[in-house]
Amino acid sequence: MTDLATHESALVSPAVSAAALAAATAAAAASRVEIRDLTEVSDLTEVCWLFASIWQPGAGAQPVTTELLRAMAAAGNYVAGAYEGDELLGACLGFFGSPAKASLHSHIAGVAPRGLGRGIGFALKLHQRAWALHQHVSLITWTFDPLVRRNAHFNLAKLGAGPARYLPDFYGPMRDGINGAGDTDRLMVRWDLSGPVVSAASLGEPARVDAAALREHGAAAALSVAPDGGPLTAVADGPVVLVGVPPDIETLRRTDPGRGQAWRVALREVLGGLMAEEARVVGFDRAGWYVVSREKPS
Repeated sequence: MTDLATHESALVSPAVSAAALAAATAAAAASRVEIRDLTEVSDLTEVCWLFASIWQPGAGAQPVTTELLRAMAAAGNYVAGAYEGDELLGACLGFFGSPAKASLHSHIAGVAPRGLGRGIGFALKLHQRAWALHQHVSLITWTFDPLVRRNAHFNLAKLGAGPARYLPDFYGPMRDGINGAGDTDRLMVRWDLSGPVVSAASLGEPARVDAAALREHGAAAALSVAPDGGPLTAVADGPVVLVGVPPDIETLRRTDPGRGQAWRVALREVLGGLMAEEARVVGFDRAGWYVVSREKPS
């Protein structure tokens, strides 16, 4: 890890910054990678190749370009890569948001297939957290596809981010190897970098929710997986509502695009509808359930 200890934050407790740096260093070591800030054209070009290999964009397009990354890095934004020796296994890009660098928006992050299952994505996010805290930033936002179960668990449970808004067709058509040709609905999350939930998650102690236990206490499923693999909606009027997602939406999009689109519509109506009514997503069970509370926080 480089460049993290060179800034002093006037807005964040030194103890929080030091703990974040320690957690990031430990996560990188556990993943057997070195994470460093990137500015050189050759390194940034390698990041572009990595992202293109993961997203497999059509028609020669790329998720990002070397020129964009070079400009982002030169302007002081976050561009980092995770290396095992000389091999780039993961990378992440974030840029400052308004007002006046008060937050960082994490635009894209990815890990090469050879690096999956080692915690490299977690290590990258903790590096980004420590970097942001030392830049006087205590909030990071990003978006993810709420139908992708593993990403929902990673973002909401493992990292402790909190959903803020449901965004229908946020990017418009993307037509890559991950998103397919359908609408690009996204869930915008906020990562409170110095909050107790995120601090605990960075130490491997995420807040957990148990959908099965909640059902035993009266929580009802407003959306679940039907026997044919499609979405099944139901009336759920209680204070706690469960919203399910399919086990593997990416495979479903390739093998049965119609059913994949049906899931998009159903989740938009159910989860998006609940959030529009100011219900709060309070967690995600790894078994595939968003836990949503209609109760107002005290």
